[in-house]
Parts: sequence; structure tokens; C-alpha cells
Amino acid sequence: MSAVDSDRYRGVMRCLEIKREMADDDIALVTELLDAAARADGRRPLSDHLYLDLVGGGQDGFTGLVAWEPGHEHPVAYAQISSGNDSLAFELVVHPHHRYDMRTIGPELMDAALDVVRREGGGEVNWWVYEPTATHRALAAEAGMVQGRTLYQMRRSLPTERHATIDTRSFVPGADDEAWLSVNNRAFADHSEQGGWTIDTLRLRQQEAWFDPDGFRMHERDGRLAGFCWTKVHQPDPATSTSDAGDGRLGEIYVIAVDPDFHGLGLGSEMTLAGLDHLADVGIGTALLYVDADNAGAVAMYEKLGFTVHSTNAAFSTTVDAGTGDAPDRVGNC
Repeated sequence: MSAVDSDRYRGVMRCLEIKREMADDDIALVTELLDAAARADGRRPLSDHLYLDLVGGGQDGFTGLVAWEPGHEHPVAYAQISSGNDSLAFELVVHPHHRYDMRTIGPELMDAALDVVRREGGGEVNWWVYEPTATHRALAAEAGMVQGRTLYQMRRSLPTERHATIDTRSFVPGADDEAWLSVNNRAFADHSEQGGWTIDTLRLRQQEAWFDPDGFRMHERDGRLAGFCWTKVHQPDPATSTSDAGDGRLGEIYVIAVDPDFHGLGLGSEMTLAGLDHLADVGIGTALLYVDADNAGAVAMYEKLGFTVHSTNAAFSTTVDAGTGDAPDRVGNC
């Protein structure tokens, strides 16, 4: 790397490791950092898509950036790039003990990540931030990012006043995989995270401890899968906020969709209610879901079902032009 290239990474003392695959030791070290951030913030710092990419060792389009400082046996920060349907997702986590230096660490990791994207062909990059602060907005502006999508987390108590009036059944792993993928990818054809799933994407989630086929409700019409509601139960642990859930568990409407051929039949509300009924039946007292803030129809539907906005995530976006040269494996004082 040239002196000019090194100068653009602002850290003088830090070492930045840039990894395209994560070995077990790497995953363990980063997980310790994520757990420390979770304990400090009361929530997991990486989105589900990026976390599964990390613990899976890194799929195509993955880059993990691990920052170290002399005198510290643990990473001081971590950033990750993961491929989505038509863009790249970027997230950044700084160890709680080093957040006083966020205005230095943040730009170092962001510069390095965007440089990797540039050298590997460019593309649209979305940086997702939970409840963005003035510091986040300043970092985004310095990197040439503008705020794009806003994502609401909405919540409501259970059980609901209304209940589903349609018949649903449990998902059958293996037998339902292809039909579900077809409906999911048609319903989310223009969605950067949920669209373009493969059988490997689905099976990776089926291997998670939280996966429950009974919480994956399927509705069929005319011999076809017309809609589904996939729920997820978050068990209580030090990394989750449990102040408003009676036994510490939260139930999520994880993914919900109606096949485009069956739009206009009111199945969105019915599938949501089917998922909420299941969560209530297994003893969950609070349900949550995520929805794009500019999806006025979906937000209105969930409000009619008793959901209110609990928190906000924002995506800061930029388009990186393709550049030349190989991306480095290490940067800084290593």
C-alpha cells in the first residue's frame, strides 16, 4: 500500500485487519465485542442478516474489518460489509470502552470499508444505524452518505383483540422450502435485504436455535402458497431489553408476505393476526415487527392492529464507483 493510501486511514496507532472469511477464533473475538456492546446498549448491535453472515464465516460479498489498539487484548471496533439483493449492507460497532474515540475510529473503519467496495467493483452501500445521533449523521456526511430508508420497530401487547379468520398450518422444512422461496422472492423482488434469497439463505436460518416450524404459519389457496407469517421468539438474555415483556421474551413478526397473485384479499392483516395468535398461544406478552417508514399502507395496517412505533433505524447511503488495485488485508500499525 502506498503512503497516500495509508494516509486516508486516519489511525496511526490502530491496526485494522480486513478479512474475507472468518475463522472460528475470529468469530469468537468479534462475538465478545458484540456481547459487550449488547450489554451496554440492551440490544444486539448487528442486524440478523449481518450476524448470520458473520457466524457462518462469511458468504460471497462479505468483508469483516477488525480494529485493534496496542495494550488491548480485545478488538476495539468491528465493521462488516455483507451483500444484499441489490446493494451492500454496512454496519459498525465500537467497543463501549472506546466510544470516547468514536469520531476517530468511526471514520477509519468507514474509509477502509468504502475503499474495499471501491477496489472490488463498487456499488451502493447502506449503513444502518439504530436511533442515529448527531455523531452518526456527521460521520455519514463526511463519507458522502445521505439518509435514505427509515425503518420503524413497532410493538404491541398480546393477546390481540382480533384473531385470524383464515386457516394456517406449520411450515414443513424440506417440503415447503422451494414454494416459500418463490413467494418470498416474488413479494420482495425490490427489497435489498429480504429479496433474492437462496435455499442456503433459508437453511442457514433453519439451523438457528430460535427456528420453530410451528411459528412459521403458511396459508394456501387453490393448492398454492398464498401467504406466510414467520415468527421468531427472542429469549431473555443480558443483550436484550426486557423491561416491557413480562417473562423477558419478545415475539417478532420476522418475515411476512402475500404472493402478488393474491393481493387485495386482506391477507396481510390476516397473516399478521395468525402470527400474533401463535405468539400469544406460546405465552408471549409483547410482539414486535419492522417496517419501512415510507410504506404508508403497511404502517397504517399495523397501526389498525394495535402496533405503535417503538424505535427507529435509519440507512445512510452512498454509491461507490469502481476503482483499481487490490484491497489490502491489513492497514495501520500492525
